[in-house]
Amino acid sequence: MSHPLPRARQLSHPGVLSARLFAAAMLFGGLSTAAAAADLPTKAPQPPAYSWSGCYVGINGGAGASASNFDTNVGAGSYLTGTDPGTVDADGSGSANDTRAIGGGQLGCNWQTNTVVFGLEGDFDYFRSNANFTNNTDTLAAMTPFAVGQSLTTNYLATVRPRLGIAAGRNFAYITGGVAFTDASYTETYSDAAGGIGSATASKFLTGWTAGAGWEYAWTDHWTIKFEYLFAGFPTTSASGAITGPGATSNPLSGSGNLVIQTARAGMNFKF
Repeated sequence: MSHPLPRARQLSHPGVLSARLFAAAMLFGGLSTAAAAADLPTKAPQPPAYSWSGCYVGINGGAGASASNFDTNVGAGSYLTGTDPGTVDADGSGSANDTRAIGGGQLGCNWQTNTVVFGLEGDFDYFRSNANFTNNTDTLAAMTPFAVGQSLTTNYLATVRPRLGIAAGRNFAYITGGVAFTDASYTETYSDAAGGIGSATASKFLTGWTAGAGWEYAWTDHWTIKFEYLFAGFPTTSASGAITGPGATSNPLSGSGNLVIQTARAGMNFKF
């Protein structure tokens, strides 16, 4: 006896089919996402922020201006009498200035915390200035022409200064102030048409103060350029001497000059 052929197996349950379709879709989506991510460009790592911490050495150059206020005092004596000492005092007092090139080198160290930078710098510059004046336009009471002059000469300028400022990447703006050093050679001279002549001289090592501001830029990791202004003030330099005339006559002579120096300099540093 023949048996009927079995009926074709029915399709799977709808829930099973849905699960299989979902798994296939998830697999396709994951492969597509991976392929798309592989096509995205790789982001380059950011370079580290520039740090001003470290020590440096460099050179600088620019212009410097010295200025002095001079005073003259002629004491009572046997050569200049009456109103003559006062006349010489007035004509021998005045002011003068001199502008010269300045150049030298510096070294220092910086320490940076966040955007605040603290540093200490020392520099030494050649600065040959000679502020001087001469007055020869007046006469003594007896209509005798006379000339009186004063000068104050320097040879260098050196400073030791803290620096404090704010860094913005490779830019650094700062204020600075500290101690300044120089030497001063002071000279006062007198002469007149009646044969009177006199002088007073002194040389001193001077310690003063300085303050200023500047801006520095790091154009590579090791090389920086800077622009800086400084004002320096120094104590008065005084000297004593005498005016002598014919017949062993004389008067005491003294004078003095103070000193201020202003500089505008550009510099280049190598940072270790």
